[in-house]
Amino acid sequence: MAGAPSSQDRPIAPHVSIWRWHVTMASSILHRVTGVGLYGAAIGVAIWLIAAALGPEPYSMVDTILSAWYGQVAMYLVVASLAYHLANGIRHLVFDTGAGLTPTDADTSAWFAILFAIAAPIGLWALLTFGV
Repeated sequence: MAGAPSSQDRPIAPHVSIWRWHVTMASSILHRVTGVGLYGAAIGVAIWLIAAALGPEPYSMVDTILSAWYGQVAMYLVVASLAYHLANGIRHLVFDTGAGLTPTDADTSAWFAILFAIAAPIGLWALLTFGV
């Protein structure tokens, strides 16, 4: 079409490389990533339960994977994802009441959710290992 603006004349929407990173932005992205990761974890739990139902041989294969270092890392990440998603979900429920919406409060609650996600698997490990 004659006289139509070319794609070079159109404005470009801001993207991640232009915006200054801040904790609430990272928190939003992390919430989406952990949500997707929890879908994968649900599939992993289903495989674990199916293997347990099939008997000792299939269960031992899954147990071997979960006992390896990469299985342990995966379980840490699953617990961390679950803890973060829970804490951030509660954070958003508080936001729905109208509280915590100032930038300082939002930053503080975002940091709390992130730190809780790091600490929760360690606390669960200590509880299961030492019975604290």
